[in-house]
Amino acid sequence: MTSSTTKTKGFQFKQFSIFDGHSGMPVSTDGVLLGAWAQYRDSTHILDIGTGTGLLSLMIAQRYSNAQITSIDIDAVAIQDAEININRSPWHSRVSLLHSDVLTTPFSESFSGIICNPPYFNSGEQSKNQHRATARHTDTLSHDQLLDACFNLLSDEGEASFVLPKVEGEQFIDIAQQKGWYLNRICQIQSTTKKSCHRLLFTLCKQAISLNTEHLIIHSETGGYSKDFIALTKDFYLKM
Repeated sequence: MTSSTTKTKGFQFKQFSIFDGHSGMPVSTDGVLLGAWAQYRDSTHILDIGTGTGLLSLMIAQRYSNAQITSIDIDAVAIQDAEININRSPWHSRVSLLHSDVLTTPFSESFSGIICNPPYFNSGEQSKNQHRATARHTDTLSHDQLLDACFNLLSDEGEASFVLPKVEGEQFIDIAQQKGWYLNRICQIQSTTKKSCHRLLFTLCKQAISLNTEHLIIHSETGGYSKDFIALTKDFYLKM
């Protein structure tokens, strides 16, 4: 099966849908957690870097009724998928799509918020599906480059939120702090109480601020989802 025929499965949420497409990044728990967890004190203009299917843009549009959202992706196929999903949503008038490289795009203004589910892996075997390889590996967008771009694009009072595996997330935060970022919020994600943290949700800003540390366990000990997970995602998942 070639990358041109590889499909990503659609997903139905309470107020919008992600339709079957060919984007390299299907709907994931990581993405939903980030979209539900990220907070913006000033939500006037938010940038979604590497929008993929448009999931994060749509979640932010649902949560923040005054937000104007710019969704950018280097992958033309991802932009095609995102355009379908956004145009069929109730918030299409507030979301602008850009097929461009965030590292070279000459934006005319800064953003009050940035949200990004970045490429995870710096090494290792890559998918034969080029769209998925682009979404998952840092070949076209290193974490170092991403942090520099975000710093330049974010307003002085803005906040940038990310999700990464624990090891990569800790490395990302370390690089960020060396570049002058401050860690604002961090949430350690565990699948169950018996498993160690495997994901980090975190927010960076340019101003020194007291750190808010959180923990979230996805599954309860009795099976099913935990109360905290349900509380965070209930506005989106159909069966919550």
